Amino acid sequence: MVNAYFWMGKVREALQHANEVLTLYDAEKHRNLVDLLNHDPKTLVGAYSSICTWMLGYPDRAVRLSDEKDAHARRRAHPFDVGWALTTGAAVFDFRCEPDELRKRAEHCERLGRDNSMPVLYSVLAPRLLGVALIREGRFTEGILPLSAGLKMWEASGGRVGNPYFRSVLAEAMAHVGKLDAALQLVDEQIGQVERPGWEERLHYAEILRLKGWILSLKGELENAEQNYLASLDWAREQNAKSWELRTSTSLAKLWQAQGKREKALDLLKPVYDWFTEGFGTKDLNEAKALLNELNT
Repeated sequence: MVNAYFWMGKVREALQHANEVLTLYDAEKHRNLVDLLNHDPKTLVGAYSSICTWMLGYPDRAVRLSDEKDAHARRRAHPFDVGWALTTGAAVFDFRCEPDELRKRAEHCERLGRDNSMPVLYSVLAPRLLGVALIREGRFTEGILPLSAGLKMWEASGGRVGNPYFRSVLAEAMAHVGKLDAALQLVDEQIGQVERPGWEERLHYAEILRLKGWILSLKGELENAEQNYLASLDWAREQNAKSWELRTSTSLAKLWQAQGKREKALDLLKPVYDWFTEGFGTKDLNEAKALLNELNT
């Protein structure tokens, strides 16, 4: 149930079931499960719990959960479980815009994969994460290559879960290098995938809608950009995803600021920012604070 609720974007439900798994987990009794499943249950729910915790608006708590998950995986020392924890389980550092942490984990995962003859680690998980790290560093063209390669291998094996988000990151990189039409087409394809009947993968839906709004704003289509930002806010609020809500509120407030709607922008962003009690060293909260200072001037 944790896995299903997680990818459906039902964050509170996923976290509730993750906590139930941890309550039932016994290190000795369940240590053999990773040999059967390639995932230790505590590692799996630790990754999902950290991501859900970030989305709910607790960026620092999310890091602690992620670190605990990595420590547990290392103690269990199953190569795939460790590699998965370091990469798929590293989303918190992507969301916090900390590419150094992503890069370290990608490099470790690649070594694990090659040392243990596990192609999924060195040809899928590691290059995807490395590509995201490079893009977060602003090395957009360089990052597109490994991210695309990792996605290609994942899809060749039949993998589909998580693709809408990773492909939206590709679209973001393309937009940064001026390929706005191609970026918009790619992100539209991901929204179509998310909204496809029966798919139900909504975990990153708010962020994908925000990215579409941002690309539209670069194209000068400001009314459409605003509509996508508002749709992103609606979905973030539906999920109780305060971190997505803050990021989209900042994007929309910037748009309104540029249009001279200072008070409207302030009324949107201030209550979301004021809700937070931690994470004030992260990029999202720093950008929101800087914008609030401008709006208050």
